[in-house]
Amino acid sequence: MGRDVSQGAFTREDRVRYRQKVRRCLDVFALMLDDFGFDADRPMTGLEIELNLVDSAAEPAMRNEEILADIADPLFQTELGQFNLELNAEPRLIDGTGFADYEHDLRSSLSRADERAAKSDAKIVLVGILPTLTEGHLVEDNLSTNERYRVLNDQIVGARGEDIELDIRGVEQLRTHTDSIAPEAACTSLQFHLQVAPDSFADYWNASQAIAGVQVAIGANSPFLYGRQLWAETRIALFEQATDTRPDELKAQGVRPRVWFGERWITSIFDLFEENVRYFPPLLPICEDEDPVEVLHSGGVPQLGELRLHNGTVYRWNRPVYDIMNGRPHLRVENRVLPAGPTVVDMLANAAFYFGLARGLAEADRPIWSQLTFSSAEENFHAAARRGLDAVLHWPRIGDVPVTKLVLEQLLPTAAAGLDGFGVAPAQRDRLLGIIEQRCRTGRNGAVWQTEAVWAAERHRGMDRADALHHMVQRYAELQRGNEPVHTWPVD
Repeated sequence: MGRDVSQGAFTREDRVRYRQKVRRCLDVFALMLDDFGFDADRPMTGLEIELNLVDSAAEPAMRNEEILADIADPLFQTELGQFNLELNAEPRLIDGTGFADYEHDLRSSLSRADERAAKSDAKIVLVGILPTLTEGHLVEDNLSTNERYRVLNDQIVGARGEDIELDIRGVEQLRTHTDSIAPEAACTSLQFHLQVAPDSFADYWNASQAIAGVQVAIGANSPFLYGRQLWAETRIALFEQATDTRPDELKAQGVRPRVWFGERWITSIFDLFEENVRYFPPLLPICEDEDPVEVLHSGGVPQLGELRLHNGTVYRWNRPVYDIMNGRPHLRVENRVLPAGPTVVDMLANAAFYFGLARGLAEADRPIWSQLTFSSAEENFHAAARRGLDAVLHWPRIGDVPVTKLVLEQLLPTAAAGLDGFGVAPAQRDRLLGIIEQRCRTGRNGAVWQTEAVWAAERHRGMDRADALHHMVQRYAELQRGNEPVHTWPVD
């Protein structure tokens, strides 16, 4: 939900009008899918990275507004918390040296932003959850000043009607309450966008759902929250709980959560938008002036503003996207399962693995989703979030298998073939997938490095947990800037 919102109070009439308008948009979208020229000739990709700002003591720096003004680059935007920024990479093809171009541009943008941040006594850290965050940091007063976040907070908390409970049980346990969505700001993610044709969207979305657990296990980088070691990718549980609009009674009735894995394989992108409209009441019932039927009949491209806004408030881990670029509509899978960091090259290795594996499975002769139950895919996702590289997942024709073995023996070759289908240069393919391979062989990703570094600080340096976390974040930030893959980082 990247648009600006200034309206804070909505009437019953607003909600009725919005519901009618969003259903009108859905009808027009169905017509467009049947007979419209979507841009899909050369599939573009995109990356979004959510960033943390820390001060010289590794504490969160609540300074995004002044830093963003100093950066003065439209690729950087605010995010939910005042210690967050978001970097949107320029969309591009990944054939040839596309990944090398991504790496150069991302490193340049982050270096420039770091220089600007230093003027405000801050620096950028790429991590799924900033380990030095405390409950005192994640409060409503520390939401970004953009009004849309305040409105969204009011609507989610109002819909729930009571405090939001956080209950995460991992290596240690966290149980607390919050009166705002501010804890969501701790969840800093890496998001991949893949443009696809309407007739192949379902294949790519289904493939993305099937591999979500594998992605999370390999890329986990969020083991700490409020000083406790929880899941390897605690961000998954935190995001699901911090934006849950359902009190216990609605959960017991089976009402769907706003952060949602889904419940079935699909046959069309329409299935997902139709589910959004059928299952989820609007959080932001704001109507545009456009009549999408009139625009379509006149030969134009409807914006479908209400449908897109509603879609932006249903937080699927793989989200469908309808967008318009240069006057032409297109469809994208927005893959949202991974954390930010640890380095640019680690994130691009995650990107290569996702893009290649999604294509390899989407274009396979026998679809993976015809062999794997949807419930197994969801169970894999949460098992991977809990255990990371130690996870055991269920996979067709194999049964229960350690995720590292699954990746090394089956999925890396599939990802390599998928990257070949995109025309990725072999040297780029081998370099990036080689990083995924080495994570599996060494058993080290961002989550493992963080926990080992904290344990070492506690046991060898005699630090308490809080000091160990601050020490670890300082060291993490230093190593991050070298852009060497996390599996090569020293612990001490």
